[in-house]
Amino acid sequence: ALTLLVVQVCVLAEHVRVRWNVGYLDISRDGYSTWKAVGVNGTLPIAPIYVDEGDVLELNVYNSLDKPISVHSHGLFFKNATYYDGAGMVTECGIPPNESFTYIIDTGGQTGTFWIHGHHHSELSDGLRAPFIIRERMPAVQYDEDILITLEDWQRMRADDLTNLQQSVPFGSLGPNNPTALINGINGNKTQPIHFVPGRRYRLRVVSMSGTYWFKFRLPGHTLEIIEGDGTDTEPAVVDGLDLCPGQRYSVLVMAHDTDAFNYAFNVTFYSKFFNQVAGLDPRHYEIPLVYRPNALTRKFPVIEDSELTWSDDFALVPRNKQPLLAPVDRQIVLTEREHDHENGIGSADIAFGDYAYSPGLVPSLFTALTTGALAGESSVYGPQASAFVVKHMHVVEIVLNNPNNRYHSFHMHGHAFQIVEVGPLYSPTGPQQNKIAYQRARSFAKSLE
Repeated sequence: ALTLLVVQVCVLAEHVRVRWNVGYLDISRDGYSTWKAVGVNGTLPIAPIYVDEGDVLELNVYNSLDKPISVHSHGLFFKNATYYDGAGMVTECGIPPNESFTYIIDTGGQTGTFWIHGHHHSELSDGLRAPFIIRERMPAVQYDEDILITLEDWQRMRADDLTNLQQSVPFGSLGPNNPTALINGINGNKTQPIHFVPGRRYRLRVVSMSGTYWFKFRLPGHTLEIIEGDGTDTEPAVVDGLDLCPGQRYSVLVMAHDTDAFNYAFNVTFYSKFFNQVAGLDPRHYEIPLVYRPNALTRKFPVIEDSELTWSDDFALVPRNKQPLLAPVDRQIVLTEREHDHENGIGSADIAFGDYAYSPGLVPSLFTALTTGALAGESSVYGPQASAFVVKHMHVVEIVLNNPNNRYHSFHMHGHAFQIVEVGPLYSPTGPQQNKIAYQRARSFAKSLE
């Protein structure tokens, strides 16, 4: 019976071929400003990619831009295939202008809600981002329909232009930032209604494809039951709303009411934890109609303070597979976030874990690891700007992540899912400003490897 099952899975798996021509297009996605964004096949938003468990995605990317690009599949493991991870100048050189590259993404062993985005310069914030859904062939929970909801932040200018502007003046003197929330690809004030049928059970996949802003998501009058977080199936967790940092994803089950007497509304709050909030601009609130029946009255609910609601807490979620704690620990790595003054001494601070703000080397780190022999085990071979840690295969590594600064910051590790074993406040007797150090330029390691 086991042999027959393996053969069946192999037959079901498919090669899904998708072609992306990445290019510039002048577009106004927020209804306020028109600028040269980055789209695919001449359009934005980019169509979601759907595959089934075990499928192999062949994503052919042609670069019609005037600079190199790379594409990262956020949350995928890439076992024995790190080259396809898509981190520019870390696992690949990037796709040169007027050239193409095909990413081979084997989804075996993973299901859930992911996304794909640019990972070489600032293409992510300029539009190069799309949901990537790996559907289970035999879902552990049953539902009638799968609904995708995407959340994006959209600035009033290209990311490079905004960064240059921020770095040209003293930190905080530029004035309020004024991005717009895009919900399902358009200005959240114009997002099309979502439709429910009475008595049906829905899986909502809520994907934050944001660059810097946070989102809160609610559906008053309905219960949200979390069943997946960031590609990991979880034990059911009932919440009033979802709180999503940049890059975060949740799947929730929602049971529709058994009557179409009323319509409802999704509530989305768009806010900053990374920048200082500005009254009137941050936070901002959006409502998306949830339609049971055209022309039905929309049911209203009293305003409830966020502090009185139960919000998603990824630290408290329990994975369904209940993997035992990884032990014993072979090595501990302590990472403390530090703010570096910008090179010109006046601009916004850079973020780093070491004495140098990260900058890409002249050779991708993966290539250095594969071509330097025994030296690949020395962290210094990757250059000071990389702040590299070299770990041994199959070792259990405990990472202690400290953020003593006065702003929130989300973190994501490529190619891995990690266990959270402790969360708590960080005592810093010197205060956050003492954690800021002067800008230092790190010399790239090598011009060539022979």
